[in-house]
Formats: sequence, C-alpha cells, structure tokens
Amino acid sequence: IYYVRYGGSVLKQQNQYQILKSLEKDPNYTQRQLSKDLDLSLGKVNYCLKSIVEKGFVKIYNFKNNKNKGQYSYLLTPKGIEEKARMTVEFIKIKTQEYNRLKNEI
Repeated sequence: IYYVRYGGSVLKQQNQYQILKSLEKDPNYTQRQLSKDLDLSLGKVNYCLKSIVEKGFVKIYNFKNNKNKGQYSYLLTPKGIEEKARMTVEFIKIKTQEYNRLKNEI
C-alpha cells in the first residue's frame, strides 16, 4: 500500500502521480486517453488535473489555430517535475520499508 505522509488522500496522490508521469511522457494526452490508460473515471481525471494545475505543477495550453478547439497540451512546470521526483522518492522509501518489514517477518 502506498501511504503519503502529508495532506491529501492516498488515492488522490497516487492518481496525481500517475497523471504527472503520463503527461511528462506525452503532454498531448487527452483527458479521455488518461481516463482509459489509467483506468480512472473521466471526472476523476478532470478533478486531479484541476488540482495539479492549481498547485502549479502543470500548465495548460490551448492551440487556438487548431481545427480541434478542444485539444490541449499539458506541460509539466519545473515545480511539477520536482513534485513528481519527490513523490517517486517517497514511494521508493515506503516500498523499501515494506520490503524490509516483510524480509524480517520471513
């Protein structure tokens, strides 16, 4: 289980991490693609994206000259890259602790 030691729910943090990771790979992901690939509801993806945008982790760009007016690009900010790295380190620490605990039990 992935526990987060600061404010916010565990699942919300995990979802935000998954979204940050996906957007870092492809900033042109649509919310529908994220929903499908991460097995999250479209509403949950939208909620998490709004949250990470408000925190300054992602900037949204709309291409006004594009025929598809609903197409956005989600770019990680330096703060977003830093947060993703911090979440990764926290996850590794927790998994290492779990591994050591299980190793001692066995």
